[in-house]
Amino acid sequence: QVQLVESGGGSVQAGGSLRLSCAASGYRYGNNCVGWFRQAPGKEREGVAAIASFGRTAYADSVKGRFTISKDNAKNTLYLQMSSLEPEDTAMYYCAADRPAVCSRPRMRAAEYDYWGQGTQVTVSS
Repeated sequence: QVQLVESGGGSVQAGGSLRLSCAASGYRYGNNCVGWFRQAPGKEREGVAAIASFGRTAYADSVKGRFTISKDNAKNTLYLQMSSLEPEDTAMYYCAADRPAVCSRPRMRAAEYDYWGQGTQVTVSS
């Protein structure tokens, strides 16, 4: 059974940093499509960052230059380094993974993922 568990969320002031982690069990990240999403109250879930095979990445315009997605296949953990946080970044953050397959491009749509974590809350105060 695939299980994704996020951690690292919390409350931080604007301008601060957080690093989110997503540990997987029953699943190997390898070269599969994986990504981070977020959902604020009253808003749709949106893609934040994604990583494809061979390290190709994609980011939402709103986080480019501030967030970095990475993964450690040895630890089977996905990361999202968030810097220069803004109040608009406040949301529940979710990691997502697709079925095992070579990932030709980073995927930024929620419908393209099969497995989800339970989420970790990030709150940024001004």
